[in-house]
Amino acid sequence: MTARWQHYAQNHPHAADAALIAVLWVLSGPVALYSSDSYAEGLGWWSALPLAVVASFVLLWRRPRPRTVLVVTAVCASAAGGVGYLLTPMLLAPVIAALYELAVQIPRRTAYGWCLAMTAMIVLSAVIGNRNGHPWPLAIINPILCLLLPVALGTAAQTRRAYVEAVKARAEYAERSREEEARHRVAEERVRIARELHDVVAHHLALANAQAGTATFLAHTSPHKVAPMVAQLASTTSSALRELKATVGLLRQPDDSDSPTEPAPGLHELPALVDAFTAAGLGVEVVVDGEPQQLSPGVDLTAYRIVQEALTNVTKHAPKSTTQVRLVYGRDRLTVTITNEPSAREPAPASPGDGFGLIGMRERAHSAGGRFVAGRRPDGGFTVTTELPILH
Repeated sequence: MTARWQHYAQNHPHAADAALIAVLWVLSGPVALYSSDSYAEGLGWWSALPLAVVASFVLLWRRPRPRTVLVVTAVCASAAGGVGYLLTPMLLAPVIAALYELAVQIPRRTAYGWCLAMTAMIVLSAVIGNRNGHPWPLAIINPILCLLLPVALGTAAQTRRAYVEAVKARAEYAERSREEEARHRVAEERVRIARELHDVVAHHLALANAQAGTATFLAHTSPHKVAPMVAQLASTTSSALRELKATVGLLRQPDDSDSPTEPAPGLHELPALVDAFTAAGLGVEVVVDGEPQQLSPGVDLTAYRIVQEALTNVTKHAPKSTTQVRLVYGRDRLTVTITNEPSAREPAPASPGDGFGLIGMRERAHSAGGRFVAGRRPDGGFTVTTELPILH
């Protein structure tokens, strides 16, 4: 019944207010009849009816102006008590409703302050108007208890409402956090997939393009060298397909039995990588400083991919230049530097997809806990440097 009434009151607030006013007037009006022997001499029982009407009707504005409504209802109750009416709970019903609404809307301490002030006024009027010898517990203690109760209930309702709103806010925040975390994970996964595919596909396609160009050139100058170059081109495309299959397999579900189990590439495959670029016409020199150390799989893969991407960029933008790959093993750091000399011809124009290689190298270095720097040299060449941690 209470739930149905709350639902009806929310959907029909004006009708609910009218019903409340009617009920309160019925409760407070008959008091004049019940206590008709308690009013002051010279006044009839009807003298309480206008007060009950005003106190009940003013409750229409209890939500927008709770303080004003409380004062009006308290004044009406004080007037009734001053002329000798016994302040019963029914006569105080409008004041009780106004106090409850005020306690729901304002802070607890302020609500009790208003309650004490209105209670003092009403009790004082009851003392002054008690000329018919009403028992003092009924004349004084009864109004005090009746007016403290709605404040306690109102502050409790306010506390419960604040608690429910806080729970809802926390639930909404948790839901938003889960959605944001899910979007963040999806974005990270997309970046990881894009980086892996770029490293595999871009390298082999650039190398195949260079080998195809070299084969075309040799077809006019040294036809007997075309066959070996075409064989290398076939080997490059086969490697591209094999690595692409392995990469896609790693991105599939871990319980997929068809996923490849080939080991990830690392610096141990650097000689084969250099040979492939050298065969495509790029001059590559590898310099190792310090004693090579065992690297973690993530750092090993990161170093290899950065060298691979840097050499791929040289092939695309400065194909005839000389490139040096320097590996410096420190106590706790591996420094990889790829430097190419200025190209003898104009650099190839940038295409819409250019720039993702540098972004991918930087992301790889940062994800491995390292640093990455890339930029043009004053003489026109280009340098890529990354520092990666060595875990002992």
